[in-house]
Parts: sequence; C-alpha cells; structure tokens
Amino acid sequence: MWFDSWSDTARVVLIGPLAYATLVLFLRLSGKRTLAKLNAFDFVVTVAVGSTLATVLLSSEVSFAEGALALGLLVALQYVVASASRRFPAVRRLVKSEPQVVMRHGQLLEDVLRKERLNAEEVHQALRQSGVADMADVAAVVLETDGSLSIVATAAPGASALADVRGWSGGRRPEDEDG
Repeated sequence: MWFDSWSDTARVVLIGPLAYATLVLFLRLSGKRTLAKLNAFDFVVTVAVGSTLATVLLSSEVSFAEGALALGLLVALQYVVASASRRFPAVRRLVKSEPQVVMRHGQLLEDVLRKERLNAEEVHQALRQSGVADMADVAAVVLETDGSLSIVATAAPGASALADVRGWSGGRRPEDEDG
C-alpha cells in the first residue's frame, strides 16, 4: 500500500524526532561502552534497540511513552550486564568471548583458524593493513572479542599486553621450548 492516512504520516513526523532524541539521550547517559566496537552481546542489544525504535516510529499501537520505556530498559540492561561482566568473571565469560591467538611468532595456528572460522588470507590482510611485510616480524596476531584482528610486533620478554590472551604461552618461541 502506498499511503494509509495523513494521521499515520503525521505521527511518524512528530514521534520520529522525539524517539530519536530520546535514544541519543539514553546512549549518551549510558556512556561510551554502549557505542564501542560490537561483540556478540552488544550486537544483540543494538539490533533490539533498532527494532524497538522502528516499532515506536511505525506502529500506532505503541505509545511514545511505551517506546521510550522500552528503549531505556534495553540501554539500562546493557549497562547492568556490562557492569556485571566487568566485576564478575563468570558473567564476562557468559556474554563475551576471549581474545585468541591465531598466529604466534610468525606461524599461523591452523587448528585455531579452523575453530574460529578464519582463513590465512584474512590474517594476511590484517598484517598488510598494519604495515607488516614479513610474518617473522610478528609476535602474535590476536582475534579480539569484537572480531577484529590485532597485530603485535615481535615481543620483548614478558609481552604483558598478551597476558590475558588464550593461546599465548608466555612469549616463548617454538625453538626456545626445545632446549
């Protein structure tokens, strides 16, 4: 149908900016974490917020007050879960994945690539985008919790930035483990 009524059109024109401003206000109040790079949990919240906003805009059966309450509830739940995941490791493991080493000391970890559904070309692309020409210059490539790949140059002993990454074995090279 091309057109239903002027009242429905007027509702979208009036409620749209109000719902949008309400969403922006809630997102600003909830902090930068809500707008950070998306992990799976954040993605679900973002889709739910978008769906709720669309419903508020297009459904005359949902009042602005109900829509604003739903948007506020979703943002508040995201804030609560993000805070709980910061404080409680069990919650963090439930809602977020762990970073994972996919290349160590210039060697691709084929079993990890398979498990994480990555291919060598994606890792090579990330290396090129970071300006790395030789894989031997790489201590690690890490698949981050948001799906991005981080490149760590040849590490000094300790490599403290890799301490919480699954698959990083204290920075030892495979040849160092032989003797």
